[in-house]
Amino acid sequence: MAPMTGTGPEMHTLVERLYPLCRSITGDGVRATLDIVGEYIPLQVHEVPTGTQVLDWTVPQEWNIRDAYVADSSGRRVVDFAASSLHVLGYSVPVSATMQLAELRGHLHTLPDQPSWVPYRTSYYTPEWGFCLAQETLDAMEDGEYEVRIDSTLADGHLTYAEHVVPGQVSDEVIVSCHVCHPSLANDNLAGIAVATYLARALAEAEQTPYYTYRFIFAPGTIGAITWLARNAERVERVKHGLVLACAGDRGRLTYKQSRRGDAEIDRVMRHVLQVSERPHETREFTPYGYDERQYCSPGFNLGVGSLSRTPYAGYPEYHTSADNPDFVTPEAMEDTLAVCREAFAVLDRNRRYLNLSPYGEPQLGRRGLYDALGGRSDTKQAQMAMLWVLSLSDGEHSLLDVAERAGLPFDTVAAAADALRGAGLIKA
Repeated sequence: MAPMTGTGPEMHTLVERLYPLCRSITGDGVRATLDIVGEYIPLQVHEVPTGTQVLDWTVPQEWNIRDAYVADSSGRRVVDFAASSLHVLGYSVPVSATMQLAELRGHLHTLPDQPSWVPYRTSYYTPEWGFCLAQETLDAMEDGEYEVRIDSTLADGHLTYAEHVVPGQVSDEVIVSCHVCHPSLANDNLAGIAVATYLARALAEAEQTPYYTYRFIFAPGTIGAITWLARNAERVERVKHGLVLACAGDRGRLTYKQSRRGDAEIDRVMRHVLQVSERPHETREFTPYGYDERQYCSPGFNLGVGSLSRTPYAGYPEYHTSADNPDFVTPEAMEDTLAVCREAFAVLDRNRRYLNLSPYGEPQLGRRGLYDALGGRSDTKQAQMAMLWVLSLSDGEHSLLDVAERAGLPFDTVAAAADALRGAGLIKA
């Protein structure tokens, strides 16, 4: 399937717009992020009050921050939240104090092995405060007094998440989930947000209504997915397939992490699409660590939800550092990730089981014009074999993906054969 023209640069522009915002698991940064995404696709925004019980968790207090800095005796801001939202430990409690560098050091986080990069650190559920800075900045700080200021609030409020639904021909759903809680980190996960946004647009703008209903979930990591599951228990049984998008824009090869089941239809579809496309890729087994696939795949839900990324989390040096900036992600990589998603969903949407209506002996294809329809095609033999395989396996038990895998044929070829056979009245869904 051809990429949508110009979407790579457009997705990169969206990443650049979102990059300066200070996001966390709650707060105005999440709302501002969803406001921008809402300019591209309609969103239904949900606000869940602090203290709400969601499965085994409780929605925490809302965190917001206005300013933060460490200033030397001359008043110069050595560390400044205004320069980057990464400079503050996420969920820092407010502080206003003057202290010696020796005392301050215990609240400073650096990366000694990457002295020019600022790390990303949080303290969501333990009251703490701190700053993140480059090791070279810390090395240049002289002993003496420093003014320390974090103008933040932790108060009862809400957890915010949003959904976008592309209606399908049936109410069975495919969910696409991405986390919106990380601050200025382009690959993790602004690229995922951008790909999800443009995937939703592609499905909504397609000439034909998709077979499945597609539900896009933009939520804070872990607590957001848990909140969605807690609030949608009655809907979960409709979820037939799902994909978590993360780290979707770096230059690495594509990586698909299978669902907990390992043999869910989305797992088979992704393996087939990646293999047939001959893209450099890796398929990994499920582990209960990573992104929100582990929530959707938890044993009580056990949904068929996998995770698609390029270089996986913690698999590149820039991960959770200031080096994960808009220059680290590329329009080409995001466009390729989007194309794989579209290819995979096209397979999901067309993967049916058929019944051969002429199962006794091989039906005569020539008198129905089916062989003539193949004339002139460069893949005539392959298309003919696809017809024969579809007829052979259309017993109500095998899907078109089963046919493609067993025959060693591209799914598109098999689906086209099924369309021709159905048009000739030889098979039915």
